Amino acid sequence: MKVAGVPYRAIFTEGDGTEVRVIDQTLLPHRFETIRLDSTADAARAIRDMVVRGAPLIGATAAYGVAFAMRTDSSDASLGRAMALLASTRPTAVNLRWALDAAAALLRPLPPSERADAAYDFAAQLCEDDVRRNRTIGEHGLRIFREIASRAGKGGTSRELNVMTHCNAGWLATVDWGTATAPMYLAHDQGLPVHVWVRETRPRFQGAGLTTWELGQHGVPHTLVSDNAAGHLLSSGKVDLVIVGTDRTTAGGDVANKVGTYPLALAARDNGVPFYVAAPSPSIDWSIEDGASIPIEQRDPDEVTRVWGVDEEGVERRVTVVPEGTRAANYAFDVTPRRLVTGLVTEKGVCAAEGAALNRMFDRG
Repeated sequence: MKVAGVPYRAIFTEGDGTEVRVIDQTLLPHRFETIRLDSTADAARAIRDMVVRGAPLIGATAAYGVAFAMRTDSSDASLGRAMALLASTRPTAVNLRWALDAAAALLRPLPPSERADAAYDFAAQLCEDDVRRNRTIGEHGLRIFREIASRAGKGGTSRELNVMTHCNAGWLATVDWGTATAPMYLAHDQGLPVHVWVRETRPRFQGAGLTTWELGQHGVPHTLVSDNAAGHLLSSGKVDLVIVGTDRTTAGGDVANKVGTYPLALAARDNGVPFYVAAPSPSIDWSIEDGASIPIEQRDPDEVTRVWGVDEEGVERRVTVVPEGTRAANYAFDVTPRRLVTGLVTEKGVCAAEGAALNRMFDRG
């Protein structure tokens, strides 16, 4: 996707393919900067501090983190240390463990002399696979958009299809295209009028700061609303469908996503609005059936008690919004039960959010 007309990916390489750069998402939307990652510690810090975030992008960054380790020390002990460090950074997104396990399975049988090149090749291929996967999710999602537009009498008219999303499941959360945003970009590019209601997504405002920024860069019409406005919009008939991303989907179809997704799904169900989840296969945890088993990350309470932005003088500031001494809990995710999900949009197609349908979709017997 583009930034000021220039194509970018959220993670990319330069030179001989070992120089890795990422967009520093902690600075958006007020500053656009890329930073170089040089070590496993850099990759771990970028994931932990949310310089990179979003399940697919976390997995890609972790893969390069393994490659950095193999470049400096390709021993089994070094591989084990890199795996442990990277795995400890974020507990909820399953793509992290998926990428690390796949890298280890590839590298451990190889002689140490071959591991560095193989690790970089693996990370590069993982990124290409992510781009392809997300584009395909976009194509399946676009068919849903067209079908709903046709039923609503909006196909071929100038009236926009109104889509609501939560947090940022865009190209900034992946290598490119995004998951929930991929059909939005395709719809816009192919002339289907689409308008996106973007929820601000407290406490880190990833909808307000990231989704609005990337949609605006690509020219997709959108409107920012407070999280609490969703129920009003849904009950007023101003939303045609909801589509969100996922950090972990269980084998039974429960979905862990940024906190606030569950009440959005409840409001959508109460108002008869379809609620879809864009779920690439690496985000499916086949080892867990029930969403209650998903570990829910709790982050620094400062993300709740303080906000960051730019003041009237153009100065970046972080300010406190609560009385001194106020305790805060910062749950980063919640779980939406499968019964509230209209369908899972995967790279294989669209299926019901339940185990049998997922097994059939991915030929798991």
